Amino acid sequence: MTHLDKTFEEITYTGKVIEDREFENCTFKKCDFSDSEFPNNRFIDCTFEACNLSMMKLNGTTLNNAVFTHCKILGVIFTDCHDFLFSVRFENCVLDYASFMRKKMLKTHFIHSSLKEVNFSQANLSNAVFDGTDLSGALFNTTNLTGANFVTAFNYAIDPELNTIKKASFAMQGLPGLLLRHQLKIV
Repeated sequence: MTHLDKTFEEITYTGKVIEDREFENCTFKKCDFSDSEFPNNRFIDCTFEACNLSMMKLNGTTLNNAVFTHCKILGVIFTDCHDFLFSVRFENCVLDYASFMRKKMLKTHFIHSSLKEVNFSQANLSNAVFDGTDLSGALFNTTNLTGANFVTAFNYAIDPELNTIKKASFAMQGLPGLLLRHQLKIV
């Protein structure tokens, strides 16, 4: 079933299983997807505004140019999404405990969002932007951060010996987050 140019408002999908559907140029406003399963769906050029997607399962789902604003997205395993054309943007979202492990996310924008305890292990975040983003406890392990912008990000701990950070941008006050492994006292 294909949904084209539709707006879905205040719909509750909690605990439901919705599969094999295509949503193109659709907008979801104040919808509750918590604890739902959306296997093998396609979201193309879709916008999610003030939605709750916490613990949503996205096995085999395509997210192509999906924009999330003011959404609660706790514990979502984006690793399970289809890799082909995976493209997302987050603004003013809470993505705590999510996983982007092994995802290719070139130029992805995380704007004024909470990314506490998020797993970015083995992801390619080249030229990603972390603007005003809280990265407390976020895991970067063999992550490609080439050209990424962390200038206004905070609370990150990134080991330059385990991650590729060539040409990445950091503010002076963020440098301690790059030196944790060395147990230096920076005053």
